[in-house]
Amino acid sequence: MTVQTTRTARPGLLRRTGVPLGVLAGVAAAFAYVGAVDPNEAGHYPACPLLSATGLFCPGCGGLRSAHALVHGDLSGALGANALAVAGYALFAVVWAVWVTRAARGRPLGLVLTRAHLWTLGAVVTVFTVVRNLPLHGFLQP
Repeated sequence: MTVQTTRTARPGLLRRTGVPLGVLAGVAAAFAYVGAVDPNEAGHYPACPLLSATGLFCPGCGGLRSAHALVHGDLSGALGANALAVAGYALFAVVWAVWVTRAARGRPLGLVLTRAHLWTLGAVVTVFTVVRNLPLHGFLQP
């Protein structure tokens, strides 16, 4: 009588890191497109509906211009166009690096967002939006 043991094999490195690498490919393609098609020239991208309707800057206004500047190595231009977007790009890079490292080791991302995190994010975006619409002579305005 033979006893068969079943062993679950760990998937290969490419299979474990496929999703984070796919996300990186999508983000890189989007940044490449924005880097190639200048958002400072009219007609390439739609206008912000909030800005068009009210004259107020939304939290995303200037995000494409900041991505374009960042692709071309202009960090000060990127920060001037949308500082919150640049912080978001940096946060994405850190979370992605943690994600791909944990995936390569066969572990889940383990990112847990609590209500406090979401309320804090909402507060930061709200304060950023209010401050960029104050008449401070261009401070935080795209």
